Amino acid sequence: MKKQLLLSMILALTFLLMACSGGEQEVAGQAQPEQESEDAAVEADEEVDSVDLEEATSQDQSNTTEDPLSNYSSEKIEYARVWLQVTGNGDVEQLNVKRISAGEQLNPYDDKSVAYPEDVIVLSGKAMADGFVTYSGNGDGTINVYDVPSHWPTSDQIEESMEEYTKGIVEGTEKVSVGTGNEEEVVELIGKISG
Repeated sequence: MKKQLLLSMILALTFLLMACSGGEQEVAGQAQPEQESEDAAVEADEEVDSVDLEEATSQDQSNTTEDPLSNYSSEKIEYARVWLQVTGNGDVEQLNVKRISAGEQLNPYDDKSVAYPEDVIVLSGKAMADGFVTYSGNGDGTINVYDVPSHWPTSDQIEESMEEYTKGIVEGTEKVSVGTGNEEEVVELIGKISG
């Protein structure tokens, strides 16, 4: 905007000088400064045009490269990325989200189960075969994945006590780095989130 104003002022000044010298005979030495002013105006015009073109191009590029994930909450983006990273199953019909607070038991069917030491999120598909992920976020692009079984065994089916079994799950969390994934797959999966 400032460059356009400067250009307008230079052109107006040039025309004013031309009008003032208009019907008079010019001496060869006096024509040079006027020619320099015209050259400066042309150079300024070319400079403004090139700057405007660059600005317009960068604005057009920023509009066409808008982030397709910008319309979604960070939580939904996280759920989709975690699901795709851990299970790799983008073909689920529905993605369910359940939050479990710290202090709730891992195995809700056995009083001897240890409790979650932190808030966790459980992602699951519509069908049991789709799989599920129990995790907590670390806020740095990594998550702690809890290896919670799809079906809790009875105390007769395990060699140790339920307390030791669930304590092993808590102590054996796996730290996983979550990548950004394929944006189209992430957006598609976000559309399937329920809960």
